[in-house]
Amino acid sequence: MCGIIGIVGKSAVNQSLYDGLTVLQHRGQDAAGIVTCDNERLYLRKNNGLVRDTFHTRHMLNLRGNMGIGHVRYPTAGCESSAEAQPFYVNSPYGITLAHNGNLTNAENLKQDLFREELRHINTNSDSEVLLNVLAHELHKLHKLHINYEDVFKAVDRVHHRCRGGYAAVAMITGVGILAFRDPCGIRPLIFGKRETPNGTEYLVASESVVIDMLGFQLIRDVAPGETIFISAEGQLHSYKGTHNTNITNAPCIFEYVYMARPDSIIDSISVYKSRLRMGKALAKKILRIYPNHDIDVVIPIPDTSCTAALQLAHVLNRKYREGFVKNRYISRTFIMPGQNMRKKSVRQKLNAINLEFAGKNVLLVDDSIVRGTTSKQIIQMARDAGANKVYFASAAPPVRYPNVYGIDMPVASELLAHNRTVEEIAEVIQADWLIYQDLKDLVACARKGNKDIKQFDTSCFNGNYVTGDINQEYLEQLEQRRSDSAKVKSKIQDNETMGIHNVA
Repeated sequence: MCGIIGIVGKSAVNQSLYDGLTVLQHRGQDAAGIVTCDNERLYLRKNNGLVRDTFHTRHMLNLRGNMGIGHVRYPTAGCESSAEAQPFYVNSPYGITLAHNGNLTNAENLKQDLFREELRHINTNSDSEVLLNVLAHELHKLHKLHINYEDVFKAVDRVHHRCRGGYAAVAMITGVGILAFRDPCGIRPLIFGKRETPNGTEYLVASESVVIDMLGFQLIRDVAPGETIFISAEGQLHSYKGTHNTNITNAPCIFEYVYMARPDSIIDSISVYKSRLRMGKALAKKILRIYPNHDIDVVIPIPDTSCTAALQLAHVLNRKYREGFVKNRYISRTFIMPGQNMRKKSVRQKLNAINLEFAGKNVLLVDDSIVRGTTSKQIIQMARDAGANKVYFASAAPPVRYPNVYGIDMPVASELLAHNRTVEEIAEVIQADWLIYQDLKDLVACARKGNKDIKQFDTSCFNGNYVTGDINQEYLEQLEQRRSDSAKVKSKIQDNETMGIHNVA
């Protein structure tokens, strides 16, 4: 999962891009980048690390211009090279930069086509570079010295015909403008807004609405599935809904509402906060149905994503809500950390129990989801070490049993705790006295209540139904070979050996 932003302003946009990326930092802590455009000149800064560590005063002063895009990244393929940081750049045609959130499911085939038929070389393992080169090639085919928004729409329409998967992208054509587009299924989120200034109207596109709020823009709407937004360097906005796959229903990723997005964001007209409140209510009703005589004394969330659901759950159960864990704000989100060893090490660094909230009590711990189970097992043990009598566990999401192929780092079935396990077996693994999951139909209802026009969501990680219709077992097996934790370790060793570093622990 990544975060993207683009601004066409009437004054320098470097500070706004920086501030916007800090608000999107939860979507990726591996790398950050900004590129700005001043007339016909591009200025780029990107590197591994957090936003605050990537951009210093000297970098900000050099990011000149009234137009720019930015990106925060977390790795899915395990590469730690700063060459994988975005935005990416290609000089032909026109000088194009691109930042991308999601995953192209046919990236390998596209890479081969780009080399064999279009003579384009891909220099990284990132499918974002593939997407950029597909876009560049489609613009190049126009054979025009100067292009307008209609040319851009034609090119992106061809991109949609060629690319598969879930993706949202923002790209900048040097001296021309910024375009933003979203995959035909609307899996990955993309929102845009405007701000009136004495010098004219400024426009912003971003992954989440919280950026628009924080920077003082007015929300216009979500970019529709398959839609392209183009904002000229002069500040004229144009939009176009393509001719591709018109029968595909909007199917946003439901995991945005479970975990990825900030609670103060609104995605596809659905409040993330309210959807999580409804998740807590639905889960509480299931507990009352299955355990009508439960002996829960206190409800404690695993911060931070589950706090909203846990609060409503405690209210419906008529039990005390307590924040029994204190979170270290300087540790990255465990779920999106690369490598199992790093995840295991970080849990006790990230959380510390308040013993008096656990001692002698029957505790219900609430989390947004259980993916690999590493965090859950250690936190349950922390609760017992703090003196809990019994430890129950509730997940606001259903069991994660299948790989996610649309840009979230849970691609390997064998590493998913719930894969080929019953709920009772999972409870035994994480050592909970009992475990309860949200039902999928209830989760969908909790999100859909915010926007009844959405008929379906991407729920593939829960039920294995991939909305793009192009995923088979062969693809999943190939994905496992590339993106399992063991594959990432092997890739890291190979990268270090290439650089002459042979002593890798």
